[in-house]
Amino acid sequence: MSQPQPPQFPPHPHPQAQPHPQQYPQPQPPHPQPQSQSQPQQYPPPYQPPAPMGMLHLTIQGSTLTSNMLVPTVHLNGYPVPVRYGRNEIPVPSGPLRIGIYSQWMRVYGKAMLDCTVQPNQVVPVFYASPWHQFASAGSIGHSKVKRNGIGALFGLIGVIFAAMLLVIVLASIS
Repeated sequence: MSQPQPPQFPPHPHPQAQPHPQQYPQPQPPHPQPQSQSQPQQYPPPYQPPAPMGMLHLTIQGSTLTSNMLVPTVHLNGYPVPVRYGRNEIPVPSGPLRIGIYSQWMRVYGKAMLDCTVQPNQVVPVFYASPWHQFASAGSIGHSKVKRNGIGALFGLIGVIFAAMLLVIVLASIS
């Protein structure tokens, strides 16, 4: 039996959204090396300071007792980020940010995505809540506290089970 594959979130539409590795100047040799006249002298790339940073305050609502024993999976601009239940403070480069989150238990569920722009030195609050059960496909995500999806279907399922048990009891008492 094969493992279900995690969903592939589409890349962010902005080209600046991909994080750039920090570039540092290359170390210079202690003594200049003689170069032939056919090769122009090459200099290291100029120092580029790191991009200004912002902060993502990602709150995963719930706990292992009330939501899922496995913590939801988070992708920022397509890159996985380790998180835990509760508030997670994640430094992010300023600019466009695509947040993709999903839960998994036997199958992938609770997918949610949010696009936002992080300004330098800005704190962006984001809240995620997985659904009440794995048969609801969408999770809830927003910039303020969100409600969990799927409560109606959960109560409907409990009602059907209760009605079936009541029907068995009534039929057993009639016979």
